[in-house]
Amino acid sequence: MGNVFALKAIDKDNVATVFTNNVTADMTADVVDKKGNKSQIRILSDIPYGHKVALTDIHPGEEVIKYGEAIGVATQEIAAGDYVHVHNMDSQRGRGDLEGGHE
Repeated sequence: MGNVFALKAIDKDNVATVFTNNVTADMTADVVDKKGNKSQIRILSDIPYGHKVALTDIHPGEEVIKYGEAIGVATQEIAAGDYVHVHNMDSQRGRGDLEGGHE
């Protein structure tokens, strides 16, 4: 198992972007923020390159925060280390059914 690298852009983010190929469950990711702070998180599911990993537990109805902005809402329990994507979150951006693309 190689090293997994994930980037947390803003302090309040609850997801990070994975910049490693072939990330699978039970790997450990080194999460780095723009200040150089490092932490680790155990990966719970396969995550494609460039996709999101949850840094904290995110409960249904809670916002998914990336780049300091709410990018969606969890539709189910998302555990820290889980893959975050359309299967467990609902995007709030670019939607025609919400005024201004978001609530």
